[in-house]
Amino acid sequence: MKHTDQEIIAIGEEIVRTLKTVYDPEIPVDIYELGLIYDVQVSDEGVAKIIMTLTTPNCPVAESMPQEVKDKVKTVNGVTDVDLDLTFEPMWNKDMMSEEAKFELGILY
Repeated sequence: MKHTDQEIIAIGEEIVRTLKTVYDPEIPVDIYELGLIYDVQVSDEGVAKIIMTLTTPNCPVAESMPQEVKDKVKTVNGVTDVDLDLTFEPMWNKDMMSEEAKFELGILY
């Protein structure tokens, strides 16, 4: 079943809300505000394509966090599957964090 443009937008917004429930265990800020999510796209069929990174390639949650993201996004109503690409291009840095995240971590005053 194909989704309408409005449904795709609503699914995308719900995916972002869901991503904001996943936290980096070393930093008390969600992965979306940290800037670890590079892109979220939803196809007409409800397949979510997520491009994300980690704070470092040898991050202790390199195995578990992408799986947690996939598992949580699969619970979003309208999502039929999740295609997750883990990339380190470009490498994550503090400038990718939202102002909210920087404020939360005391980087922005």
